[in-house]
Amino acid sequence: MRRTTSYASIAALLGGVYMMYGGQIGELLGQFGIELPGGFGGVTQNAPWAGAQYPSATNTGYGSQPYSSPPLVNSAPPVIGPPAAAQPPIPIAGRPSLKIASYNIQVFGESKAAKPQVMQALAHLVRMFDVIAIQEIRTQNDYFIDNFLRTYVNQPGLPPYDRRVGRRLGRTNSTEQYAFLYNTATVEVNPQVVFTMEDPNDLLHREPMVAMFRAKQAPPEQAFTFILMNVHTDPDEAKQELDALAQAYTAVQRMPIGGGVEDDVILLGDLNTNVPAKPSTMIGASSRPLQPRDFGLLGDIPGIYPVIQTEPTNTVQTKLHDNIVINRYATSEFTGQAGVLDLVRQFNTTIEFAGELSDHLPVWGEFSIYESAAPGRIAVTPASSSR
Repeated sequence: MRRTTSYASIAALLGGVYMMYGGQIGELLGQFGIELPGGFGGVTQNAPWAGAQYPSATNTGYGSQPYSSPPLVNSAPPVIGPPAAAQPPIPIAGRPSLKIASYNIQVFGESKAAKPQVMQALAHLVRMFDVIAIQEIRTQNDYFIDNFLRTYVNQPGLPPYDRRVGRRLGRTNSTEQYAFLYNTATVEVNPQVVFTMEDPNDLLHREPMVAMFRAKQAPPEQAFTFILMNVHTDPDEAKQELDALAQAYTAVQRMPIGGGVEDDVILLGDLNTNVPAKPSTMIGASSRPLQPRDFGLLGDIPGIYPVIQTEPTNTVQTKLHDNIVINRYATSEFTGQAGVLDLVRQFNTTIEFAGELSDHLPVWGEFSIYESAAPGRIAVTPASSSR
């Protein structure tokens, strides 16, 4: 759902209050009946940020001028939302929907390209989703993804997929790229809102790639619009980078876009959360659900909700590394359907072949094609004023 500039102004005002009063903000807002919820289950707690800064760049909607990326800063203000709910988003079924996925394709480059069977399987996986965020593209070939689409993904008689590929990122010679691959029959990209975030303080090994999309199978004024943040944290610095992602996520939520802000911001990728996980069929195996502390400061943002909380996302099924993260206050378009794709079952194959594809598994979530999960519905604030 999209919020208007009035809400952005309120957020900026509250952020300014936080800058002035620091840790007293919980008490100050409490006087106005506002709480700062946090955690996946909605435990009220004080916001952890101080010294708020806001991006000053401007942005416009579809078919207008290019966007200038907001930089990551050393700290970020809290996002003020309605009182926390103890439950995840209410599942919505039976409506036309989009499937959005994320997949870390381990060292996706020339060695995999030399294996047609592997590339065919990867193309099959891409076509299962309307949008898929890819991490760990490692090649110096500028046309690698174009060749993958042309040779394997885009087949006669099927809707073509297009791509947006980010620049090469990394602090060493072993650089990586992000990409979004999307079904042109079901979604469209806003070409003016595709960028890699600025990171002048080098808080992240690989800065997030951001792109804005809109569902095509609903009328434009009713269609679900959303921003995806494609992320691959450094496993050796995951804790610090998850803290930095809290800042990045907040900055993207507050980007001015065409006279408003797009609050349907979905962060997805390989977060390297070090959570032991096992398939539900393995009774007695060491496992636990994902918890807010596993997300660092990102888990403290009010409304933050990871759609994968118990299933393993690596191929050998021992860890929960990958996820799709929404804000449950904003993205009511989430249908409640999500999961991790078991490649051994999907291809009726061996764990060895699944490992040739990647050491990760694809994760996915389903979203209504309509804003607010209902045609024509307008989002409102907790006080029922318009946004």
